[in-house]
Amino acid sequence: MNFGFGNFEITPIVDQLFYLDGGTMFGVVPKKLWSRLLPVDDQNLIPMACNLYLVKANDKNYLVDSGLGVDLSELEQKIYGASNNSALDEKLLSMNMSVEDIDVVLLTHLHTDHVGGSVRRKGDKFVTRFPNAIYYVQEREFADAIDPDERSKAAYSEDRLKALADSGQLKFIDGDTEIAPGIKAVLTGGHTAGHQGYEFTSGGETVVAYCDIIPMTGHVRIPYVASVDLFPLDTLRFKRKLLKRLVAEKLVVAFGHDHAVTLARLEEEKHKIIVKPLEEITTAK
Repeated sequence: MNFGFGNFEITPIVDQLFYLDGGTMFGVVPKKLWSRLLPVDDQNLIPMACNLYLVKANDKNYLVDSGLGVDLSELEQKIYGASNNSALDEKLLSMNMSVEDIDVVLLTHLHTDHVGGSVRRKGDKFVTRFPNAIYYVQEREFADAIDPDERSKAAYSEDRLKALADSGQLKFIDGDTEIAPGIKAVLTGGHTAGHQGYEFTSGGETVVAYCDIIPMTGHVRIPYVASVDLFPLDTLRFKRKLLKRLVAEKLVVAFGHDHAVTLARLEEEKHKIIVKPLEEITTAK
């Protein structure tokens, strides 16, 4: 299923499922509260998805994030509870496309679950998975990711990031930036210092992909902020303004990690924000 608006079209791609500790995703919120929103297993793990978004606009194909990819190490597979089964190639094939048809990869940030699929292993090194694409990321995000502190190091893959940098396909931006007509990158901070979201506007309709600011439907509650956010108060401030706008302007929001809902509108009912899905997906290939 895809969503057309104006001259743009967005197609959600559930690349694969993975599992993380529930407390990691909900921070200071007690398990008694957040566990009402998601199933949790006996190891306290919750199901999550790498949701990618293919946007056809301006006669180009844009891909928002690239997921975990197909070359996870044994350690990475354990960390994410994931396999190397990416659905992206199959989904593109069903649309008569391939990775060579991707013109632009819009990276929100450089954690492995968002950038791992940007490259793939060839022999003993990584090469870009989308050979004809330009990859966009905030310059500060790359600087922090390539030289992370001890707290953040496990979330990044130095080999993958160096391969991207050496490819000549990586383009740095600084702050809010118009990528193309109707496509804007917005620096959010919060999750990481260089975390950004994207807004797609055409025909009077806007779809926003703010990724790990509101990663899942449960995070439409303002205090529900992941414990891995480096600057949680910045996340709170940005989220507070964003949620008001999403409701008031009836924008469509793309969830980066929800395992059941990819695109939705938000409405306020009795002082509570209600998620109204445009599409529900229950499983990934």
